Amino acid sequence: MKTLNLWLPVFLWAAVIFFFSTLTNPKASDFFIWDFIAKKIAHISEYAILYMLLFRATGKNVVLSFVITILYAISDEIHQGFIPGRSPAIYDVGLDASGAGIAGYAIWKLKQNQSYKHKK
Repeated sequence: MKTLNLWLPVFLWAAVIFFFSTLTNPKASDFFIWDFIAKKIAHISEYAILYMLLFRATGKNVVLSFVITILYAISDEIHQGFIPGRSPAIYDVGLDASGAGIAGYAIWKLKQNQSYKHKK
């Protein structure tokens, strides 16, 4: 049951990402620059959340969480190559990796701050 509680959120979130990747040419806005920015922020946010869920599920394994996040990002871009109106983009994997990195940094800083508070 503990394994299910740890991994179910990961698989559900991966399914959400997969679902959004199946949408044919989704628009966040009619204004190009806002549409572009919204989509790139979505990439970073989606994969930051995936990283955090993986970090929890893997027993706080930083490297494994990052590797799985990047592998899923690559598979997601390959998947988009089969969706009409979508195409894979290596720079999106870079954005996804950035999201994972930002989440990892945030977790590290929070842990650092907590240990500093306990020393007082």
